[in-house]
Amino acid sequence: MFERLLTSFQNIFKIPELRTRVFFTLGMLIVYRVGAHIPTPGINGEALSEFLQKQGGALLGFLDIFSGGSLSRLTIFALGIMPYISASIILQLLTVVIPHLSKLAKEGERGRKKIIQYTRFGTIVIALIQGFGIAVGLEQMNQGAFVLSPGWGFRFMTVITLCAGTGFLMWLGEQITERGIGNGISLIIFAGIVARLPAAVAQTFDLYKVGQLSFPLLVVLALVMFAVVAAIVFLESGRRKVPVQYAKRVIGRRVYGGQSTHIPLKINTAGVIPPIFASSIIAFPATIAGFFETPWIKAIGSQLAPGSLLYTLMYVGLIVFFCFFYTAVVMNPVDMADNLKKYGGFVPGIRPGQRTSDYIYSVLTKITFAGAIYLAVVCVIPEFLIYKLNMPFYFGGTSLLIVIGVGLDTAQQIESHLLNRNYDGFLQKGKLRGRTS
Repeated sequence: MFERLLTSFQNIFKIPELRTRVFFTLGMLIVYRVGAHIPTPGINGEALSEFLQKQGGALLGFLDIFSGGSLSRLTIFALGIMPYISASIILQLLTVVIPHLSKLAKEGERGRKKIIQYTRFGTIVIALIQGFGIAVGLEQMNQGAFVLSPGWGFRFMTVITLCAGTGFLMWLGEQITERGIGNGISLIIFAGIVARLPAAVAQTFDLYKVGQLSFPLLVVLALVMFAVVAAIVFLESGRRKVPVQYAKRVIGRRVYGGQSTHIPLKINTAGVIPPIFASSIIAFPATIAGFFETPWIKAIGSQLAPGSLLYTLMYVGLIVFFCFFYTAVVMNPVDMADNLKKYGGFVPGIRPGQRTSDYIYSVLTKITFAGAIYLAVVCVIPEFLIYKLNMPFYFGGTSLLIVIGVGLDTAQQIESHLLNRNYDGFLQKGKLRGRTS
């Protein structure tokens, strides 16, 4: 098995196009990690980082995952890619209620490019608002001890720097998607999480050395982590196969059709989108509230911090909502039924047309509900372990889901490149089933 895996990695570098895409992706991710260490001008970065790590609490630790540690150090990438994700959420919601956007979404490539352009504009607007909130909050935090020269000059410089950082990350993600191995935005989040792995593992063993984490508890934690990872890999590849039969058609002297196939419906069609969207929505007001000293604003921020009851309820509710919403956006039972009828296909025992669309909708609803519950459990249960056992934030369910999901997607895309050029993939039999297959 190890020899086959090694051979597959060697095959990657035998394909010039794939080799170029892999190196381009790695180069862009290196640029991202270098930028994550460039401080924002006008700020005492070391003092601020030390203060935030002591006083930031659960919310800062959670949000710091998506910025790859840039938020706690307030570097030029402090906002990370979250404004882009927030803008994407808003555009997808508006697509359902605004006829013009709905029409664009159905226009193919031209409409997709227009929606992407609107998303870029929305990203900049959200980054400007968040950047200004952070600048004002820094001036008020600890009596402005972390700002070298308070005033509108500092605010303007901070807003421009943070907004430019987010815009650059958005551009990096698009370049990785077009010229790299795909999933640019997801890979940026993936790189930020993985970059914190060594520190998280070291922190875990430090807890063991000082006696805060016993050896039996460490073993239990490792087993729980292994079980969660195995469950994620298994369920992310899960399918509900709807059988389809094609009727025989005689054209001239040839007989067409007659074969049996199936429609693979994923248990988790939305992938990592729901937890990312849910966390970004909750994080938006909580991030701004964390930079103000006003008691009622801080109270709101504390209620929206990970570990609180309100946060957990909102998080689970939004995950379930986005599971159904995203599935409804990407899967249309009516279109699927019409296409089957058009090409002479039917589900055995189900009438073509409306009955077929109703049947597919019923199946989608059931498996989407199961997928939503799975996502909620995976994302919430490890969070309880974090706050009960004081584990590093890396071991949160959302982090694991993103890392494993993006890893499966990336491996599947590389697998497709290898198989299309008659090279052996990562698996000996069949294709690797990622979240998008």
